[in-house]
Amino acid sequence: MPRRHDPDRRQRIIDAALRVVAEKGIAGLSHRSVAAEADVPLGSTTYHFRTLDDLLVAALRQADEGFAAVIAAHPALADPRADLAGELARVLGEWLGGDRTGVELEYELYLAALRRPALRPVAAAWAEGVAERLARRTDPVTARALVALMDGICLQVLLTGAPYDEAYAREALARVVSAGR
Repeated sequence: MPRRHDPDRRQRIIDAALRVVAEKGIAGLSHRSVAAEADVPLGSTTYHFRTLDDLLVAALRQADEGFAAVIAAHPALADPRADLAGELARVLGEWLGGDRTGVELEYELYLAALRRPALRPVAAAWAEGVAERLARRTDPVTARALVALMDGICLQVLLTGAPYDEAYAREALARVVSAGR
């Protein structure tokens, strides 16, 4: 039987892994559950991703692209005349204001690095990438503090179900920005 040409199979497997984690959590992720979701043979998942950690690394990388795209879509963050704290608060509002499924998924994968060391470099790279972008407007220490504060705000909103308070976020972020001056 000739081998079927399927150049998008690896991507379909990653997309399926994200859907499985969104629906069942990390605990529901297995090669078998992903193969069923992607409608591919079980051997395809292990061919492209030898371990579940390999698959989770690919899924986290893809999920991380979501917030990076939100940040990149705001040119005002690079504008030295723009209010950095206000712009960051607005970005967080857009990120948390819509359907939170993607945000929850990203944080679930991000926090999985606590128990899965293979994910730690990806989680660290995400934080470093956002900090590098923010360091164009401030110093590196302040940029890292802003990332930590934004993470904390997002986690509080996600874990408590409270509505996002943009005025609070703007004030807290402004305090970090002004302390860095």
